[in-house]
Amino acid sequence: MSLDPVQVMKGQDPMPNTCPSASNGDSKASWDDSKDIHDNVGSAKKPKSGPLRRARKVEGGIFFPKPENAVTIAVSSRVLFRTEKEQKVFEQKGIEEYLRYQVEHENEPFAPGPAFAFVKALETVNSRLRELYPDSEELFDIVLVTYNHAHVGVRLINTINYHNLFIERFCMTGGSSPIGYLKAWHTNLYLSADAEKVQEALAEGIAAATMFMPEKQIEVSETQLRVAFDGDAVLFSDESERIFKAHGLDKFFEHERENENRLLDHGPLKGFLEVLGKLQKKFYAKGHRLDCPIRTYLVTARSAASSGIRALKTLRAWGLETDEALFLAGAPKGPMLEKIRPHIYFDDQMFHVEGAVEMGAIAAHVPYGIAQKYPHKKSTNAGK
Repeated sequence: MSLDPVQVMKGQDPMPNTCPSASNGDSKASWDDSKDIHDNVGSAKKPKSGPLRRARKVEGGIFFPKPENAVTIAVSSRVLFRTEKEQKVFEQKGIEEYLRYQVEHENEPFAPGPAFAFVKALETVNSRLRELYPDSEELFDIVLVTYNHAHVGVRLINTINYHNLFIERFCMTGGSSPIGYLKAWHTNLYLSADAEKVQEALAEGIAAATMFMPEKQIEVSETQLRVAFDGDAVLFSDESERIFKAHGLDKFFEHERENENRLLDHGPLKGFLEVLGKLQKKFYAKGHRLDCPIRTYLVTARSAASSGIRALKTLRAWGLETDEALFLAGAPKGPMLEKIRPHIYFDDQMFHVEGAVEMGAIAAHVPYGIAQKYPHKKSTNAGK
C-alpha cells in the first residue's frame, strides 16, 4: 500500500498529479501573477454559525501567550481541514480559477482534516491549564500556516469560527517558504502535508512530520490528549537503526548490549516530548497525575530485554518519561495503536505509518534518518 499525504485509502476522488510541486495549502506555487478576484464574484450563502467562541480576556484584552513562553504548534491548512476538492480545482484549472473558487465558496466551511482532533485536544488541555494556572503563558499556541494567498484567509477564518477553534495566529505566505516564520514563532512542532517542507523544517532543527489520514478514523478521546512516539529516529537518533541496516539484527542486539549504559543521542521529536512532559508536571503539581489530560506512549519495535533497556535508560537520564512503553519485538504496531487511539502517532518508517492508517489511527511520518534511504520491508523486523 502506498500513502499520499492527507488522502484517504479508498472512496476518494483521485487527484491529478499535473503539478506535483504545487498545492493549494502547503506546496509552493507561482502566486506572483495572481490578480484581484473580488470583482464580479456572486454573493455566497452565509455560513451556519458554530458554537459561540469564547476567548479568554485579561484586563480588557484577549489573552495570547508570548511565543517564547508557549508551546507553539504550527499546522498547515491542508492537514487541519479537508481541501481535496480545492486542490483538484487548483491542479486542473490553475491559480486564478482556484482563487476565484475560494472566494465564491468562502462561506462554506471546510470539513475537519487529520490534525483537527489533535488541535481540539490541545485546546482541551489549555482549558484545564487555565483553570489551574490562570496567569500562566505555558499553553499550547496554535499557528495556522499556509502557502495560500490572503484571499483564502476569509474562508479559513470562517471555517475556524464555524468549528469553534481558538486559532488567532495565521501565517499566509502567498507561495513563499514558511520555515523562516516557523523559527520566528519558536515553533515546537510543525505538521504539514508537504514532505519537502517537513524535511526543510527538520533540517532547521524544528520538530516536524507529514500527516496522513485513514479512510475511517477511529474515535479518540475528547478529554485527554494522547500522543504516541516511535523510538529510534524519532525520540532518539538513528544510530542503532544504522547498525541494523548495515549489519543485521544480530549485530544490532550485540551493539545495544555493549552500549547499554551509553545514552542514545536525541532525535527530532525529543523536544516535543520534553514540552509535553513539562506541561504534565504542572498537572501533577496540582494533584492531577491520575487524571492528567496529557498521556504519552512509546511504541517501538525494539525488544524489551535485548534492546529496550538502553531506550529506557536514555529517557530516564534525560529526565523524561512516557506514561506507557510498548516494546513489540518486531510485531505490527497497528493493532496496538488501534487500542491506544492516539490523536497523533509519529514514526520514521512509512511501513509503520501505513500499518497505523490501516487500523484507523492518525499517523505522521518523520522523514529522518537512515530508514529514508533503506525503507523497512514487511518480511524483516528491525530492533527499533
